[in-house]
Amino acid sequence: MIDDLERLHDAGRQRVAAATDLDALHEVDVEVLGKRSELSALKQKLGAMDADERRSAGRRLNEVRSALEVHIAERRRQLESDARRARLAAERLDLTEVIDTTELGHLHLVTQAHDQLEDVFVGMGFTVAEGPEIETEWYNFGALNFPPDHPARAMYDTLYVEFGEPESTLLRTHTSPVQMRVLEANDPPIYVVCPGRVFRSDTPDASHMPVFHQIEGLVVDRGITMGDLAGTLEAFTSAYFGGAIHSRLRPSYFPFTEPSAEFDITCVICEGSGCQTCKRTGWIELGGCGMVHPNVLRNGGVDPEEYTGFAFGFGTDRLSLMRYGISDLREMFTNDIRFLRQF
Repeated sequence: MIDDLERLHDAGRQRVAAATDLDALHEVDVEVLGKRSELSALKQKLGAMDADERRSAGRRLNEVRSALEVHIAERRRQLESDARRARLAAERLDLTEVIDTTELGHLHLVTQAHDQLEDVFVGMGFTVAEGPEIETEWYNFGALNFPPDHPARAMYDTLYVEFGEPESTLLRTHTSPVQMRVLEANDPPIYVVCPGRVFRSDTPDASHMPVFHQIEGLVVDRGITMGDLAGTLEAFTSAYFGGAIHSRLRPSYFPFTEPSAEFDITCVICEGSGCQTCKRTGWIELGGCGMVHPNVLRNGGVDPEEYTGFAFGFGTDRLSLMRYGISDLREMFTNDIRFLRQF
């Protein structure tokens, strides 16, 4: 019987090693260790042996069974690991970034507009200043001559931050706070533009977003007049949109300027002849402007008896709409690659 056990042991190891998948290994397991296997048949013969021979053969039979069980368990772990790797390879998603040098990425339309505007104003002698997007009520409203009961302070227009006293900290509603910080930190003459992101409690539609971008300009020097403002805006308009596009001023009101004006530009679609975009007027409103209010100069530490200045501002997102004839402001923020590729 010992010879038969050794033969079964060697044969069983070979069959286990030859199993190529879990199903084949299961068949080997049944045939080698099952109730109808040769090993089980030999076990039944132990009862006919004398005590010493039965003890020796029984011990060896148990050793062979245990060894085969170990071989089968190790082979099963190996086959399960192989099957798992094969399944993962079959289900694998290739997330490797492929850089196609024939089609490189480019700056977003909003970023392009900011860079282009900065280039134009720097070419006109302005410097660029930036400031925090979370501001205090003083810099965003108080220092800019907003009365305490001005509607722009109301919650429906302003997004306040839970910090400090109620309604003392907010997401800036315009980039004008940067102008005030520039006034505090610098002595005139000042020629600066302030681009950046601003926030208002607006419902998104074709021409409004709760998060949008502005650029504002500030000039403070001796002898600055409304004529300088008009000339600066006309020079900017022609430089940015082309010689066929011009600007004009219309009387308006802003708390931080006096006198104040809205400035329009020639419709970039029809170049002044009248179309649906400009409502047949030939003009499109671009932004607001005016002479800096004496109270604002005083709040910034500048003597309004010695210096005067002008300020202007407009939305750069809407400016891009006008320049490229885009019909819906929301298109610029949906990140549809088909739209972005056009610019």
